Amino acid sequence: MSKQSIFVVEDEIHIQQLVKYNLESHGFKVSVFDNGEDLLENIKDNLPSLFILDIMLPGIDGLEVCRQLRQNPVTKSIPIIMLTAKSEEFDKVLGLELGADDYITKPFSVRELLARIKALFRRINTAAEPKQEVITHADITIDCTRREVYKGDKLIEMPLKEFELLKMLVLNKGKVLSREHLLDKIWGFDYYGETRTVDVHIRYLRQKIEDNDENPTFIETIRGIGYRFTDKTPNTSQK
Repeated sequence: MSKQSIFVVEDEIHIQQLVKYNLESHGFKVSVFDNGEDLLENIKDNLPSLFILDIMLPGIDGLEVCRQLRQNPVTKSIPIIMLTAKSEEFDKVLGLELGADDYITKPFSVRELLARIKALFRRINTAAEPKQEVITHADITIDCTRREVYKGDKLIEMPLKEFELLKMLVLNKGKVLSREHLLDKIWGFDYYGETRTVDVHIRYLRQKIEDNDENPTFIETIRGIGYRFTDKTPNTSQK
């Protein structure tokens, strides 16, 4: 079986060496880049299984690299982990809004990085299993095999975490799911991030699947607990 490959963009040499050595020691194939431009050029010929992007980079920063990867049809579904030396919520939220699947704040432990990588790959493999190929509710269709979401006949672009979150909510429609439960199940392990991460993903899901995201009918907020996907079919006969 071929090794899963990881592209790492990091301009600090000691972090490059630390990440490369430890990930290769755990069976991954690792390529490191000093800047985002080199990575974007390299993906024309090679594609990894995962990107790890530092935010603070010379030239274009990691957020812009993330944006371009998500806009590129050949890389839009490849998971992305962001590295940031900042602890401000702005960086974390913006990275998630641009399509990153996870983030780690420096300094980080190698153990934490490996746990997050393995969790992402585990979730991708689980999502690929055709347990229930197509899920529908009202005008929302989730094709689990192709990992595609449609509203009516319109294909909706979704990063991996948004797709998994929507799928879990729909499969559990009518049930209240806490933020902590969603973090644990979607992120795959005892997540170090705040529950704000879930709120960011929910907000962007609503913008994509709701007719009016300011007055949502599909994803309900249960104050102080979490979220619930409605088990009622919207009445479309009244306009």
